[in-house]
Amino acid sequence: MTPLRRHAVLRRVKDITLSATLSLALLNGSALLQSCSSNSSDDEQTEQTETHFKQGVRTFITETAPGNFKITDEVQADPGQAGAIVNYYDGHRDTLSVAAAKKLVESDESTRTYLNNPNGYQHHNGLANVLLWGGLGYMLGRSTAPQYRNDERRYGAGVYANQGLYDRSNQVRENVRTSRVTRTVRPSGGRSGFFGGGRSRGFSS
Repeated sequence: MTPLRRHAVLRRVKDITLSATLSLALLNGSALLQSCSSNSSDDEQTEQTETHFKQGVRTFITETAPGNFKITDEVQADPGQAGAIVNYYDGHRDTLSVAAAKKLVESDESTRTYLNNPNGYQHHNGLANVLLWGGLGYMLGRSTAPQYRNDERRYGAGVYANQGLYDRSNQVRENVRTSRVTRTVRPSGGRSGFFGGGRSRGFSS
């Protein structure tokens, strides 16, 4: 092989090697960007909202007739002691934690409808409805937003034993409502380092 031809072959091999190296670098860069984008999307999806209350309420409920419940008293309580004491028509008594009351409200057809579609709600004085419209309702998922305050006035007074009790417990309900704090948090297993670590945004309503 002549020196001139050998030089041309070597130069072509070098060009091919350089082209392959550039292609790999571009592909790796694209994969890195795609990975970062995917991680960012995953992080957004794994963000969660946490809600807690600085003030709680203990609600006393009595079944005055089969299936008909009324609030007979409400008192301010530490959030850890919040819940409901229910006296049933047959004489037995039950204590509901906030978690148990929330589960009941979310599983009852009537109250579940209100939480998901307020316009389709059908009110009655079953236990779940009384839990939802008393002061404890804010801790069970009832909105604190201003546009829902009319619903509280519309349905709330009717679940109390009398108007006087409803009026007296107004401050208790208001204390619970205004003590609500909501945070948006990212789980601790999220990204860290240069591209960002855990974050939280807190606000009260």
